[in-house]
Amino acid sequence: MISRIREVRKAKGLTLDDVAGRCEPPTTAQTIGRLETGMRTLSLDWLNRIADALGVDSAALLSLPDQEELPVAAILDHKGAHALGKTENIYQPTIEPAMVALRVKSSIGDYRAGDDVWLSRRTPEQYSSALNRDILVPRPAGRYLFGRLIGREDHRLQILPLGSGARQQIVSDPEWIGVAVRLVREL
Repeated sequence: MISRIREVRKAKGLTLDDVAGRCEPPTTAQTIGRLETGMRTLSLDWLNRIADALGVDSAALLSLPDQEELPVAAILDHKGAHALGKTENIYQPTIEPAMVALRVKSSIGDYRAGDDVWLSRRTPEQYSSALNRDILVPRPAGRYLFGRLIGREDHRLQILPLGSGARQQIVSDPEWIGVAVRLVREL
């Protein structure tokens, strides 16, 4: 069993300090770093605390022996493609228990027809962590709104729909939102 804490933390754009501060009770960045590198034993309690801090299911933080992995052949950066300094693998993404998906039928914004967007459901107390992220919001009568969360004031969310010329929408008291966490695109 291999810890994927660092991989998940970086994918969410969080620092060690961010995760440490989100833990209940809060801890230090040094402790999170030691848990990531295996210098400290990752107990079930720590696994659950860090999973809650990252907003993922605890299973997303572990790589199991029977889980499929894809070896990374090269790294692509501003200098082009080049060899890795050490062996790396990409692990099959884990579907969290409350995840939902959005299928894109026609291109809009950064999304292309045929894309699937995986969304992590969040409750009202987690909405502030979704600022400046693309979200899906349920509306009455089976409708939805998808756009960038640009602000939150009291119980109202300010959402900028995708596409040019779109006007800001205000949604009051949504029961949940889905935060875009993974884009699946055929090339």
